[in-house]
Amino acid sequence: MPKVKPHRTSPSLDMTPMVDLAFLLVTFFMLTTKFAPEETVVVDTPSSISEIKLPESNVITLTIDNKKRVFFGVDDTKTKIQALQKVSAKYGVNFTAEQAKEFGNLPNFGLPISQLASYLNVEREERKQLNAQQPGVPIDSLNNQLIDWVIEARKANQALFKKPTYIAIKGDGNADVPTVQAVIKLLQERDINRFNLITDLENKPVAAAK
Repeated sequence: MPKVKPHRTSPSLDMTPMVDLAFLLVTFFMLTTKFAPEETVVVDTPSSISEIKLPESNVITLTIDNKKRVFFGVDDTKTKIQALQKVSAKYGVNFTAEQAKEFGNLPNFGLPISQLASYLNVEREERKQLNAQQPGVPIDSLNNQLIDWVIEARKANQALFKKPTYIAIKGDGNADVPTVQAVIKLLQERDINRFNLITDLENKPVAAAK
């Protein structure tokens, strides 16, 4: 008597759970991803083989472009607003609550404090057109506003988070060397001797086989 062969069916795989998981992951990353704000000035940093990473928080960034301009930035909003209050009081400049809020959203700036209020009053899209005209934060001996920003931001950060503040110098590859040296000297004169230099990572040289 011949054997009856069972009917073969193709195996099936229910993709519904996998699709649901994919959508959940996409939704999670969309809700949690924090995009880096657009900086006021763009610099082309030099390359190095250093693999030391800059901390993700409590960082003061001093940006120096190829036009000898210096820009100041802090990663935390509350730190920026507290520093603004202290520096503005020293120079006798008043800011409204709305201006202070806008200042807290700035990634960095390169203006004397006397021009900062009018800059904050401009709509955000219009500010982008004014960024190229920013003269830089004053660093000369008679009007050294940069070091005031650094000191007050460090104090505010320590009061808020009880953690040390990291200072990073982000210089353009074609930046004026005396300007970079002047910024470093300003920090050292206030006993700030530890800071990071931001560079782009390049491939390490490969040793030739012997």
